[in-house]
Amino acid sequence: MMKKKKDKVKFFDDGRTIADMSALNYGRAFSSKGTTSGPKDIWTTYWMAVRMMFKPMLFVMAFLSVLFALAYFFFAVIAP
Repeated sequence: MMKKKKDKVKFFDDGRTIADMSALNYGRAFSSKGTTSGPKDIWTTYWMAVRMMFKPMLFVMAFLSVLFALAYFFFAVIAP
């Protein structure tokens, strides 16, 4: 049985986020010197994050749906 090789995750910082609020002043908190990320890199990073959040989101939505169905069954069918 072969072990599946993990993909290396790349994250691009284009200087639009603030990591340290104490360094905030009138200028930019980060300077985007060096390599800049293009639209393709930004969308790749975005879809990688969405892909990582998709399964947990489905589990939460399924749990909330079951909880709603139980509450509806109790309050609309049994209680009146």
